[in-house]
Amino acid sequence: PSHITHDSTNSSSKMTSPSSSTLSAEEREKQQAKYKEQCDDYVRSGLQKNPTIQFLIERLVQMGCEPSKAFIRCMDCGDDVQAGGGFGVIEETVIPNASQQPVVLQAQVNSRAAKAQCKRTKNDIEAMLEGEKKGTVKLKLLPEIFLCQQHIRNETHAHEAMAHELIHAVDLCRTNMDPISNCIHLACTEIRAENLSGECNWLREFGNRKMSQFPGHNKECVKRRALLSVKANPNCKDQAEQAIEAAFDRCYKDTFPFDRHPNLKF
Repeated sequence: PSHITHDSTNSSSKMTSPSSSTLSAEEREKQQAKYKEQCDDYVRSGLQKNPTIQFLIERLVQMGCEPSKAFIRCMDCGDDVQAGGGFGVIEETVIPNASQQPVVLQAQVNSRAAKAQCKRTKNDIEAMLEGEKKGTVKLKLLPEIFLCQQHIRNETHAHEAMAHELIHAVDLCRTNMDPISNCIHLACTEIRAENLSGECNWLREFGNRKMSQFPGHNKECVKRRALLSVKANPNCKDQAEQAIEAAFDRCYKDTFPFDRHPNLKF
């Protein structure tokens, strides 16, 4: 996809404010400004106070992948996007002399590039993937984290989402990960992000009635949530279950860059 998605529907209900579709343009703008201000505060508090987020960023720096100042951003993801945030922006580059209609193709690529990553449509993503298969464009995943400001429920949710996306950043930095085309790579980084971010906290799972048993609930939660994210990639939706099963044991045990699992699990 245009980003590795952290789906807010994996965790619990979204904000209960009036739907943006029922608001005037001016009211919606004010609503989004309020969401952005709150989301920006959560990002600042995470960078300044959350030890997990600080540790992950420190490790990125030590690994030679120092994030830019705009590495983590809050944005309006639109009324149709059901995501809490995401990692990575796909850079689409036209391959010279590979297309019979280079001017038309470049215009299409420019149109997609002008959209915020979280507002790229399914058709946009499928066109990019098809172009890569035909050999007319080259796709590259660039590291960037965004939070969908209207779907961030509270500070804890924001910090867990940041930790989730930072795990993806660590994986991209330490390996030649290709989560766009390689479904095993995507499955592995999603398993690790779900497992290490704290999003499968047993209290939340119990409160959301997603916890069928106490022993082993963490594995069950990680597998369920990672599967949803892998299915969101058009390249992987038909083989998501196989990819998760193939990657699960190895990637669930992989706690890098932590020496051990950073959260208690049962």
